Amino acid sequence: QVQLVESGGGLVQPGGSLRLSCAASGFTFSNYAMTWYRQAPGKEREFVAVISSTGDIPNYAPSVKGRFTISRDNAKNTVYLQMNSLKPEDTAVYYCKGPSGTWGKGTLVTVSS
Repeated sequence: QVQLVESGGGLVQPGGSLRLSCAASGFTFSNYAMTWYRQAPGKEREFVAVISSTGDIPNYAPSVKGRFTISRDNAKNTVYLQMNSLKPEDTAVYYCKGPSGTWGKGTLVTVSS
């Protein structure tokens, strides 16, 4: 059974940093690309970043490029999202997505002074 568990969210001031983690189980993690999405209050879920199965091909939404970094540790079955220079508009629930459209429950990031 595929399971994805996000963690690392919280309250941070504008300009601050957070690192999100998504721990995966129930599938061969190293075989699959992994993706981060986010959903702000009252808005649709949107793509944030994706990383290839080997970790050498990341891709980002224009709104986060240059501020966020996606990475993975296949030995730990975990994908990360390092978020720097956070803005209030980054406030959202952040989700990771795995194979066959599986989603975690999300972790809330609030950027506010």
